[in-house]
Amino acid sequence: MDLSQLIQKVHDGADLVVISQVMFMTGRVVPNLDLLADQCHTAGARLLVDAYHAVGVFPVAVTDMKADFMIGGSYKYLRGGPGAAFLYLSPDALSSGLRPIDIGWFAKDQPFLYDRPDPPRFAYGGDAFLESTPPILTYYQARAGQQFALQMGVARIRAYCIDRLSNLKRYLAAVGITAEGADDLHGGFLTIENPAAVSLAETLERTGITADARSNRLRLSPDYLTPDSALRTVATTLASICAAV
Repeated sequence: MDLSQLIQKVHDGADLVVISQVMFMTGRVVPNLDLLADQCHTAGARLLVDAYHAVGVFPVAVTDMKADFMIGGSYKYLRGGPGAAFLYLSPDALSSGLRPIDIGWFAKDQPFLYDRPDPPRFAYGGDAFLESTPPILTYYQARAGQQFALQMGVARIRAYCIDRLSNLKRYLAAVGITAEGADDLHGGFLTIENPAAVSLAETLERTGITADARSNRLRLSPDYLTPDSALRTVATTLASICAAV
């Protein structure tokens, strides 16, 4: 993926540039985000990277990419439930005095005094960006998935998942279906371009196969525990559905 056109469009007067590390429709990994960050900083802008489709899929080095902010969560590849999201702020962003416009209760320096000073007194560091009462059960639910990823090692998980995706891609090709992905240029899912992608996902659901579609792209992402026989079933079932359309 070529970032040169985007880099050229970042000019003086820009405040914030937002980009995904992995594109949610195609699964393409966006490389050289450090070069984009350099241009942002030269132009006086900050860079926010959405890493939701990257965290837990492959090792993510936020300091190497020089991002000012990164957002992500545990809902997808870290096997957590909804709500366990995060906001990363670089040391430079924190030390710049940047503060949120809309303050949350737990963003105060002393939240249990229940006072409302104007201007507000923010908590130290990244805590200044907290919101209301944290959903503790959500964090606890997400903990096991995060521990699993750390114990297994994200690089090891990445190698195993590419193997799973490669097998699925091969089984799809054997029944005449072209899929994109299963390499270092893509994230944790295959995509199949088809104008009836949404309908295909709904039909697969009725057969007991959970898939997802965005516009004209069907997305398939086998779990770590998905057996090879299930991958073969997905390929043959999808081929039958496509033949009947």
